[in-house]
Amino acid sequence: MPVDADALPETAAPSPPPGLVTVGRFDERPGYGVVRPGGADSWLFTWTTGGAGQVRQGVTGVRAGAGDLVVLGPGVPHRYAVAPGAPRWTFWWAHCQARPAWTHWLRPHLLGDPPDRLYAVTPVPAAVRDRLEHAFRRMLADARWTGEGAPAAGEPEEPEAGRVAVAHGTAARELALCSLESAVLLATATATAAVRGGTGRCGVDPRIRRAEARIAADPGAPHTVATLAADVSLSASRFAHLFTRQLGQSPMRALLAARLLHAARLLEATDLPVERVAAAAGFASPFHFSRVFRQRYGAPPGAYRAGLRS
Repeated sequence: MPVDADALPETAAPSPPPGLVTVGRFDERPGYGVVRPGGADSWLFTWTTGGAGQVRQGVTGVRAGAGDLVVLGPGVPHRYAVAPGAPRWTFWWAHCQARPAWTHWLRPHLLGDPPDRLYAVTPVPAAVRDRLEHAFRRMLADARWTGEGAPAAGEPEEPEAGRVAVAHGTAARELALCSLESAVLLATATATAAVRGGTGRCGVDPRIRRAEARIAADPGAPHTVATLAADVSLSASRFAHLFTRQLGQSPMRALLAARLLHAARLLEATDLPVERVAAAAGFASPFHFSRVFRQRYGAPPGAYRAGLRS
């Protein structure tokens, strides 16, 4: 539930420079708190493993308990501290630039109204919390990789409180982001999604979540509003209305975003010609694919791939 966080301490703290990937694990006692009147230049992800924290961004606040993933978007004043009455707050945190897909996964967990960008993913089922813990440990280990030799293998050890790592090299940074991406995906895919607004809270219809999962699992399939609606036993008009209201975008816009993300990953990981990437991602016209890809990623597909490899 949103909470009033006016009593948080007023100790200002700088945020890591944009572009860096920074990760750490803290175990703090009452009196600990951070305030950033101008917000941060990057996203802040916090994963609470013990005790409780109190987090506020703009006018929106939340109490973070064990198992809660709380995310703060950049550019909005925020503050966080050990929650009143809590004996401690043990949590992982990471500062980085979020990948485009993450905001789509987080959208159902947005608290409050814009311009606040506070997301609370709760409750994350206990069955996947070990996976999230592993993901953050792996992120810390990969962020410390210098690029010489092989990155650490095996199960990452539990770090002592206060350990912080900054991923300086490109490979270390991308490996760390992959671990964080798995944590965000696991949390958002398994948590009980909720849409919170100024008038209250309502659960996202499980049929809409199933349709969203179907799009994400196979974005290149010939999905239409009619086929997605039929898969979840809804009329096309009712399905489109529910999907747009509860997820903040139309089914076809969500499908386009999923297809573009899939295409970007194919460009990153394969040597397939652009025409085959377009077809695999569900685009009938390579020209249309190139146009919308450039609108989304700022470069045509071929230049996007070349830029990554250079």
